[in-house]
Amino acid sequence: MKARILKHILHFKQPSGTSRGVLYDKPTWFIILENENSIGVGECSMLKGLSLDDRPDYEQKLQWVCDNIYFGEQQLYADLVDFPSIQFGVETAFRSLKNQDPFQLFPSPFSKGQSSIPINGLVWMGSKEFMRQQIVDKIENGFDCIKLKIGAIDFETECLLLQSIRKNFSAAEIEIRVDANGAFAPSEALEKLKRLSDFNIHSIEQPIAVNQWDAMAGLCEQSPIDIALDEELIGVFSDSKRMKLLDTIRPHYLILKPSLIGGWQGSESWIDAAQQCKISWWATSALESNIGLNAIAQWVFIKQNPLKQGLGTGALYTNNIEAPLEVQKGFLSYNQQSSWDFKLNESCL
Repeated sequence: MKARILKHILHFKQPSGTSRGVLYDKPTWFIILENENSIGVGECSMLKGLSLDDRPDYEQKLQWVCDNIYFGEQQLYADLVDFPSIQFGVETAFRSLKNQDPFQLFPSPFSKGQSSIPINGLVWMGSKEFMRQQIVDKIENGFDCIKLKIGAIDFETECLLLQSIRKNFSAAEIEIRVDANGAFAPSEALEKLKRLSDFNIHSIEQPIAVNQWDAMAGLCEQSPIDIALDEELIGVFSDSKRMKLLDTIRPHYLILKPSLIGGWQGSESWIDAAQQCKISWWATSALESNIGLNAIAQWVFIKQNPLKQGLGTGALYTNNIEAPLEVQKGFLSYNQQSSWDFKLNESCL
């Protein structure tokens, strides 16, 4: 078996924000496995300023994976505990290699174009007018669940935006989720959650910054809005620490981003822990290209999670990998009439 790495720079249609800055473009890497007549493809999607594996030796580690591909999937995965996005790329590439069609990872009615996945429409942080126009666009495009990134502009302005939705649509018509990315100070968070509850919010992700377990636990106990943990899950890899975190904080939901928490295996471990604590979850992409988005979507579908997933970010880029993935009226589907356009020699480390 041979392995190599392709690097691709994704360009945003408009600047996009993470919890630690604004992104104009995003590098991503693909592990390509070749064995006789079979090819496997997996994406390693690290987020600057957020991923645990945002470190100077990232590309060196990718080369190490190629040099030691003979270790096999499970040994490589175990040796990459500090590189969760590469873990995801490795497990995806090996699963891809096993299938006649490298993009059919978990064959199902979804991957065969017979069913679809309900998703939320994502509204990025920005100016009032920028956010307002995104809200209008999402509703006009048929989304009945909207997720707003908040914390970048004045809180009162954000409340006015939420109020404008509720003036026209009830909670039964439009579900609203918000993501604060840890923007609230613990001393002000509860009061802001009470204000947000006036707009019948479904849930809020990460209202305060990570590693404040006691403060987050207090919010989960008192908040009038259900709280979901997102960034809090990054870097928590042992079963014992997962259970300790959930037992301490007792959130209402977990947000699973495979590229940030160790791929499917890491996500499955969080699901097992969440089930023991009777906590629900949904999955979200972490700005992957369509290669990674496809891997997450096919896995999510077989989990039969009834909640709306966060899998609509593929349209963010001007130069995404052409794929059969389509978003229509709040659903992600796999169009069997379309095809993949993945150039195996795009660039190489």
